[in-house]
Amino acid sequence: MSNVKERILGAVTIMSENDAQKIWELIQATFQLANAETVKADEDELAAFNAFHDGEPEYQPSITQEELIRELGL
Repeated sequence: MSNVKERILGAVTIMSENDAQKIWELIQATFQLANAETVKADEDELAAFNAFHDGEPEYQPSITQEELIRELGL
């Protein structure tokens, strides 16, 4: 077994059940993303993304990243 796998198993054995569940969900999401199909972007979504990227005020976040993290309890 590789060093990385040993470290993962060691970490899992000492973490709480709740934390282990979160890790399991991350692992599942990783495999789901790896198998996701590529979909052509919607024109409206692209326009909104470009407006955000260009700094248009209507498309800027109304909350900072720090406030969002605090709001989500992360």
